[in-house]
Amino acid sequence: GKRDNDLILPINSSLSVTLHQDQLKTTTTAAASRDFTEDRLWLNGEEVDVGHPRLQSCLREVRRLARKRRGSGSAEDSAPLSLSYKIHVASENNFPTAAGLASSAAGYACLVAALARLYGVEGELSEAARRGSGSACRSMAGGFVRWQRGERPDGSDSLAQQVAPETHWPELRVLVLVVSGEKKQVSSTAGMQTSVATSPLLKHRAEVVVPERLERMTRSIRERDFEAFGQLTMQDSNQFHATCLDTFPPIFYLNDLSRHIIALAHRFNTHHACTKVAYTFDAGPNAVIFLLADTVAEFVEVVRRSFPPAANGDQFLRGLPVGSASLSQELLAAVVTEPVPGAVQYILHTKPGPGPQLVDDPSQHLLGADGLPRRRA
Repeated sequence: GKRDNDLILPINSSLSVTLHQDQLKTTTTAAASRDFTEDRLWLNGEEVDVGHPRLQSCLREVRRLARKRRGSGSAEDSAPLSLSYKIHVASENNFPTAAGLASSAAGYACLVAALARLYGVEGELSEAARRGSGSACRSMAGGFVRWQRGERPDGSDSLAQQVAPETHWPELRVLVLVVSGEKKQVSSTAGMQTSVATSPLLKHRAEVVVPERLERMTRSIRERDFEAFGQLTMQDSNQFHATCLDTFPPIFYLNDLSRHIIALAHRFNTHHACTKVAYTFDAGPNAVIFLLADTVAEFVEVVRRSFPPAANGDQFLRGLPVGSASLSQELLAAVVTEPVPGAVQYILHTKPGPGPQLVDDPSQHLLGADGLPRRRA
């Protein structure tokens, strides 16, 4: 939830894991030229409205930082790019957009990183990314990142800080179980506004529950304590969706398949008598599962048996390679109860990764020399 919708200031601090770009990424190319007659934006190959208030807010903030840097005389370029030139931006996601998989976080973090590079801006950029999407401020750093709520009305202290780099917990893995790539019916922004206005549970959560949980979560990450990390992850996901139910009228981001996956995770943990896997759901039905590397093969096989792939057996598992696992009859009887064929479209296997990276290979740039999108093969 937000306490200021214009500046995108949250009602509580939060923590996230940045996922690896080898599996999930947004790629953005930005160009400016005196020959461009208007600002233009292409998303996943389609031209979209460049006048979106959040996009304009990011652009204004990066240009403000560029003016400030030039005013201080710290810019190295003797003839810096004119801030009055129009810009062209092309952006692509290699994962479903607006389906509860943080496409806006990735998109705006990538946009701000590209614009900052274009205008020669360096240093703290999470505030600029926050103007596009609150969660984008956390995506400006790799690994485990905390977004400080901040206290100042102007939002200048509402920034992201890295808790631990992506290399801190090398055994940690992430499985994204995609049950739907469709755009969600209620956007995150609209949902949050309604929740802030109508949910007493959300207010209690922000003031009482989250501050204490954040300290425990930070400690569990620093100590690489998966039992504590996993339990807290699931409890917090459940409470977030309880606030969605407590909103009036209620919001349903989870669906029946989401609940199947939740039950499966609990059966799996009960069988092993410890927390082996932990689920979390954002504003959408797709499950994100945290687990350690030595659990991946067994749990992937459990998912495959519980949700047998339809026609895309060869495309069912994507991302990092997964070894094979044989399941005991005892585990099958306890965990794989009523298979639902075709329910999970695919599994993406990934791990924590870095913040925005520069793509040096010109062949990967999305805009051609004319400033227009390249035709992709």
